[in-house]
Amino acid sequence: MNETPTRVYAEIDLDAVRENVRALRERAPRAGLMAVVKADAYGHGALACAKAAQEAGATWLGTATPDEALALRAAGVEGPILCWLWTPGGPWREAVEAGIDVSVSGMWALDEVREAARAAGRTARIQLKADTGLGRNGCQPADWEDLVGAASAAQAEGTVRVTGVWSHFACADEPGHPSIQLQLAAFRDMLAYAEKEGVEPEVRHMANSPATLTLPESHFDLVRPGLALYGVSPAPELGTPAQLGLRPVMTLKASLALVKTVPAGHGVSYGHHYVTDTETTLALVPAGYADGIPRHASGRGPVLVGGRIRHVAGRVAMDQFVVDLDGDTAAAGDVAVIFGDAERGEPTAEDWAQAADTIAYEIVTRIGGRVPRVYLGA
Repeated sequence: MNETPTRVYAEIDLDAVRENVRALRERAPRAGLMAVVKADAYGHGALACAKAAQEAGATWLGTATPDEALALRAAGVEGPILCWLWTPGGPWREAVEAGIDVSVSGMWALDEVREAARAAGRTARIQLKADTGLGRNGCQPADWEDLVGAASAAQAEGTVRVTGVWSHFACADEPGHPSIQLQLAAFRDMLAYAEKEGVEPEVRHMANSPATLTLPESHFDLVRPGLALYGVSPAPELGTPAQLGLRPVMTLKASLALVKTVPAGHGVSYGHHYVTDTETTLALVPAGYADGIPRHASGRGPVLVGGRIRHVAGRVAMDQFVVDLDGDTAAAGDVAVIFGDAERGEPTAEDWAQAADTIAYEIVTRIGGRVPRVYLGA
C-alpha cells in the first residue's frame, strides 16, 4: 500500500524476516531451511514473506493447504514447496502439474496422487510422513511397511518419486520432555527402514521452530521454522525473541478514534465490567474481535498509548475497545501500538497471549483480513 491506513494496520518488516532467516540458518548450519508460510505466513502475508525468506537463503517453502501452495506458484514463486494437509478429492493433479511436493500419510493419499500423476502425464513428487508420536497426521509405525512398499512400487512404475521422509514433534517446546528422544528414535528407525527398501529421499526433516533452536540432533537435512521466522518465540521457556536472536516482524497499530473525559463511576463497554474509579480520560481504539483482537483479553490486553502501557478497559467489542488513560491527555489520531517489539518498549504478541490464556501463534495468525498489511523493506 502507498498510504498508511487510518484505522488499524499491521506493519510487516520484511527486513526482520530476512534477519530471522539468517539467524535460524546459523542455528542449523549443515541443514537447509524450509520457511513455513502456511496460514498466510502466520498472518504476515505469505507471498511477501516467502519472497523475503528466499532472498535470505530459505531453500524450501512449506504450506498446510493445497490452495496456499498453488497460490504461491500462481504468483510466480519458484523453488521447492511442500504441502502437507490433504483430504480426499483435493487438487492433486494441479499440485503435480505445479511441481509441488505433496505429503502422503496413508494409502488413500498415495492412490489419489498416483491417479493424478497418470492424468497429468508426469511424475508426482511425494514425501512420506511418519507418525513418530504426535498422533495427528502421519503413518503409524505398524502401517509403515505397507506404505513404504506401495510407495516404492509406485516409484518403480514412474508415477511418483519419493523426495522426502519427515515427521513432527509433539513437545519440542518443552526442553527435556521424554517424548522428544522417543520420537527421534522412532524417526530414525522408520527412516532406516524406508532407505533399506530403496527410498532415497532428497530431504529428511523433523525440526520445527523450537527444535531448530534447541535440538541440533534433529536438524537432519532440513529444518522447518514457522513462528520463529516471524520473530516470535515459540515458547516463553526458550527465551524472548531478543534472547533467541530474533526480531518481531509484525507491529499492530491503530489510530485513536476518540479521546474523552468521563466522570467517576462511569461504566465502560458491554456489561460494565469496568467502571471508572475517578474522573478520567478514555481512549477508543478502533479494532475489535472482528479484526482478531481476542475477546478473552478483555480487561487485560496491553496497549502502548502516549508512551505508557495501558490495558483494555472492559470488554473487547467486535470493532473497538477502550483503554483508560488515567487522566493523561491524548488526541484522536494518535497511534496506539497493540503489539510489536519489546525492545522498543511495546507490548508483544506473547503479552497478549498471556492476557488471553492462549499462545502467541494464535495472536498473530488471528489478525483478520480487514486489517491492511503495510510492508516495510520490500
